[in-house]
Amino acid sequence: MNKETIIQKTLQTLNKLPQEKAEEVADFADYILKKYEEQNLQKGIYKLVEDSAAFHFLHEEEDLYNINDVQIP
Repeated sequence: MNKETIIQKTLQTLNKLPQEKAEEVADFADYILKKYEEQNLQKGIYKLVEDSAAFHFLHEEEDLYNINDVQIP
């Protein structure tokens, strides 16, 4: 099913619901949209940091510790 078909089906269903239930669906759709936007924003920030040269020096740093340094009590 493509997006336009989903939208039309959802609108038909919403038209059958009482107003209070339609408002609940609208609130839920707003919640999903905000969550989606926050995830995209977070991915964008991660990408900016990852591509930034600000922490480039960490890639050139030698490893100070290795698995042999781990001590289990």
